[in-house]
Amino acid sequence: MKFIIESMIKIENVLDILKKDGLFREIIDQGHYHYNYSEVVFDSISYDSRKVKEGTLFFAKGAAFKKEYLLSAITQGLAWYVAEKDYEVGIPVIVVNDIKKAMSLIAMEFYGNPQEKLKILAFTGTKGKTTAAYFAYNILSQRYPTALLSTMNTTLDGKTFFKSSFSTPENIDLFNMMAQAVKNGRTHLVMEVSSQAYLVHRVYGLTFDVGVFLNITPDHIGPIEHPTFEDYFYHKRLLMKNSRSVIINSDMDHFSVLKEQVEQQEHDFYGSKSDNQIENSKAFSFSATGKLASDYDIQLIGHFNQENAVAAGLACLRLGASLEDIKKGIAATRVPGRMEVLTQKNGAKVFIDYAHNGDSLKKLINVVETHQTGKIALVLGSTGNKGESRRKDFGLLLNQHPEIQVFLTADDPNYENPMAIADEISSYISHPVEKIADREQAIKAAMAITDQELDAVIIAGKGADCYQIVNGVKESYPGDAAVAERYL
Repeated sequence: MKFIIESMIKIENVLDILKKDGLFREIIDQGHYHYNYSEVVFDSISYDSRKVKEGTLFFAKGAAFKKEYLLSAITQGLAWYVAEKDYEVGIPVIVVNDIKKAMSLIAMEFYGNPQEKLKILAFTGTKGKTTAAYFAYNILSQRYPTALLSTMNTTLDGKTFFKSSFSTPENIDLFNMMAQAVKNGRTHLVMEVSSQAYLVHRVYGLTFDVGVFLNITPDHIGPIEHPTFEDYFYHKRLLMKNSRSVIINSDMDHFSVLKEQVEQQEHDFYGSKSDNQIENSKAFSFSATGKLASDYDIQLIGHFNQENAVAAGLACLRLGASLEDIKKGIAATRVPGRMEVLTQKNGAKVFIDYAHNGDSLKKLINVVETHQTGKIALVLGSTGNKGESRRKDFGLLLNQHPEIQVFLTADDPNYENPMAIADEISSYISHPVEKIADREQAIKAAMAITDQELDAVIIAGKGADCYQIVNGVKESYPGDAAVAERYL
């Protein structure tokens, strides 16, 4: 998706911003050092060396960045770049202490500070971010022109939707999209903010109007993500620090720390240790107490989805939504690949959900078993080359459920063999499981063993993704729902 926002920034302005934040070191031009500079104007900014032209200010970022990228950009007319060191390529460099922070602050300014023209609501949490963001988008859209930046779908005009590659876009893209949303007349923006976004400074310098913390469980811990749970939790909490008001789930792990942290901030808590609680929770309705006291209809099954709806409702209340808007918005919300329910011709149910870690799978199984008391089949894989700890979590969980017929299959195996991943999961399971490498075949086999209306097939992990990542490439895949529909 390409957006064109006409803009420019003077070098004096760039240097002021960097100096103010303590990021500026010096300009080096042909071995000469400069503290100030003038009479240069940039009319585009980029971190992709393939997209530079004359007049671009280029950011050399990333651990994998190579000098060759700069040299090829110079042949396309590049005259200036920002980096943490001088690559000595014959053009001036603005040397900074932290390239990602520099990029975020300059992007804000370059795109005309769009964050000041929007009311921004951000969700963080190990799971539930997308669902909560959809609830909030549907609530706010009852009254305000709203934009949505989500893992599943992004819209900057309320009409056209496209898929984003990260939960939180790279900062230059993020501020460009915000500027686009402002240009399209949007007044409110709902977005997901991952811990990764704080780790790599994608939202550096940004203050949110409302920040929501949904939950935390050990996930995203590994060599390319967070080294420890402490680091993961700390980066999630940065959203609270950078929000004017906050909404927090009182039932989450380590809530007491958060409670102390936000004491001096505008805040609402929800859950059992607060006034905002859920009562009369049924499959497709619930009641709330406290600020949202009323009865609600909901299409997404499961208590945790009702919690996400309450979190979104409390946040939107702070941004001007009425109780009526909240009711309508919650009732209207569906999320592709999140608790989507299909019914087979024989009456058996098929649940398609994005659950891709131990905790979300546990919740998913519990929800389905509450409503479907017959035979249950589960189709599951685990991603290759990331989140390796999930395999053990899946295995230990499924070992406790001998009543479920498990079909292990491929889920973005990347550079690993899906059957080797399946073997690793099954090494923790003491009862027999099926292993079928081809995901379509695994879905077909699972659906074939369910035959009456209390039976269910759970297809977990991919949600609405229409690809499989194999050997670093996204290969086309019809998507779990489309495959299941063939065998209804």
